[in-house]
Amino acid sequence: MIVELSGLETHALALQYPCRLPVWWARHGEVAKDPHIRGVSGRNITIRIQKNFKRFEGLMARVLRAPKELRRPLDTMNSMLWELCDGSRTFVEICTVMNDVFQEEISPVVHRTAQALGLLQNHQLVLMLAEPLDGRWSVRPGVVPKNQELSELKEGHDYDLAALDGEMP
Repeated sequence: MIVELSGLETHALALQYPCRLPVWWARHGEVAKDPHIRGVSGRNITIRIQKNFKRFEGLMARVLRAPKELRRPLDTMNSMLWELCDGSRTFVEICTVMNDVFQEEISPVVHRTAQALGLLQNHQLVLMLAEPLDGRWSVRPGVVPKNQELSELKEGHDYDLAALDGEMP
């Protein structure tokens, strides 16, 4: 069933392609909500990012043995949004899927999706493209970006680093 979402077609992001930037991420846990579409598992996502300390912060981090990376687990809705942002779907398509899967939980879907994308952009995790990504960089799980150094995962970790069938490169 296709539902008309108020203001979606005229939204400033309507024709943009939200796309994950190169960052390590992985799936984990059980399937919460599965939309049965390419590249989306319905599982939760965790993002790992190297911390960049300034001189004094680095000294304090060594003394206090602070972790050298951030691990950001996403909730069910943001995990679904993350998986949808592979650079092949427009904002309109993403909002439509989010509305179909989460219905009243995400209402008003256009506003909440745009707001979530704005937060991901502010954290430099997502970029809005004017055209599809078409393989310009990898958006697959488990890939450490060239500009980051992350520790090796411990044996027996719960992260699923495998790409799904049909997932973008």
